[in-house]
Amino acid sequence: MLKRKPRRDKMIADYVMQNKENFYRLAYSYVQNREDALDIVQDSIQKAITSDTLKDSNALKSWFYKIVVHTSLDFLRRRKKVTVLDDTTIQLHFPSHKDHYRDIDLEQALNQLPFQYRSVIVLRYFEDLKIEEVAEVLDLNINTVKTRIYKALKILREHIEDIDFEEVSHNG
Repeated sequence: MLKRKPRRDKMIADYVMQNKENFYRLAYSYVQNREDALDIVQDSIQKAITSDTLKDSNALKSWFYKIVVHTSLDFLRRRKKVTVLDDTTIQLHFPSHKDHYRDIDLEQALNQLPFQYRSVIVLRYFEDLKIEEVAEVLDLNINTVKTRIYKALKILREHIEDIDFEEVSHNG
């Protein structure tokens, strides 16, 4: 049986508790289901506490993000459950005020991105990680992360412009 490191475990637990909403949001961005996202965060905590892979406590942030990302991807592989939100689900998450249409369009566009692009966008802009941290979490070269961000933003921009054009042509 492995000998526990109480100080290390407390450091991990404190960090996770301080940032639990971020980890939940990240997991949810992959699985689009509240219960599954909670399970993923719980599994990630279990993996973190039982793992001996954290070598430098200064790398705790990117280390735990990496665990959450990999746990989310493992979950999706097991369930083969990659879903795009339907209109009913979107309406449950967003009020129906006209001001929020752009947010709904963005969420739909994000859900249509391939995982390689969605991951870099979510980590960089929604989780506010630095490009270097995104590269570390996803085990990618920094230039690869920059390229994927550029391509993802281009795809998102085109998608949003297409939606705006459709609205103008339908309302005009």
